[in-house]
Amino acid sequence: MITLTAGMSYFDLRFQGTPRVIATVVLHGSAGIALIDPGPASSLPVLRDTLKRAGIDIADLTALLLTHIHLDHAGASGVLVRENPRLKVFVHSKGAPHVINPEKLLASASRLYGDAMERLWGDVLPVPGKALTILQGGEQIDAGGRSLRVEYTPGHASHHVSYFSPEARLAFVGDTAGVKVVAQGTVWPPTPPPDIDLEAWSESLNRIQAFGADTIFLTHFGPVSPVTSHIGALRENLATASRLVNESLVRSGTDEEREAWFMSECRRALRRHMDEDDAQLYESAGRFDLSWRGLARYWRKRADQS
Repeated sequence: MITLTAGMSYFDLRFQGTPRVIATVVLHGSAGIALIDPGPASSLPVLRDTLKRAGIDIADLTALLLTHIHLDHAGASGVLVRENPRLKVFVHSKGAPHVINPEKLLASASRLYGDAMERLWGDVLPVPGKALTILQGGEQIDAGGRSLRVEYTPGHASHHVSYFSPEARLAFVGDTAGVKVVAQGTVWPPTPPPDIDLEAWSESLNRIQAFGADTIFLTHFGPVSPVTSHIGALRENLATASRLVNESLVRSGTDEEREAWFMSECRRALRRHMDEDDAQLYESAGRFDLSWRGLARYWRKRADQS
């Protein structure tokens, strides 16, 4: 585990054997041990082994803090609660029903991932409602020996929240502040269906900046500073991705061809900043085909409403 500051660490889940794709945060203090975004059940062997080497058993955990319920962030929650029924799970109210009953979540994910579901995510079990602490945004919570402020930060997902430690000047922002899996690389927006909302996303970035954090922590991947320049770069790249999808939608051909063109343009943009191996890591953390589908859905809904 890598120490962020006293009582806060993180480690690499090595998702599908690949480094720097999914990070899990550990908050540890005399009041208990909490995880922020425990990841998918397919990565539980790495999670258990890493915690064990730090002297932590699953039975020692007291809370799971979910930034949102996408399977790469929260898929292991049900398995962990089954192993440790005293775990509290913090989740936004819009995500809570799908944690209690993941049937619709799994159906939606199956349309995206098909036969790869089990390999990618493992078992996705329901979390009993009594284990949940429901968030709206604006709360002050105690977890892992820390007092954390919660803000509602949709845009990537309608049920996304971020957590801020005023004491450490550190904010845990899930996917709202993008993907940056290479330290010297760029920051890229993950925009999968079905909840992409560019206006809400912009407001959420304002809320994250308003924390006044010295450092923000990305699930994909790790601590980032300075915050202002990072968020500025994300805004630029989100606008670029949005523009490319808009351009694709007026191209002749099928959606499959439009999607392929967008993916090619994204790869071209990334390869201006990094080598082939590093660029491929970005696709592992946020697939470009799914990003096209999320933004295409957003723009088509906007067109239907106008």
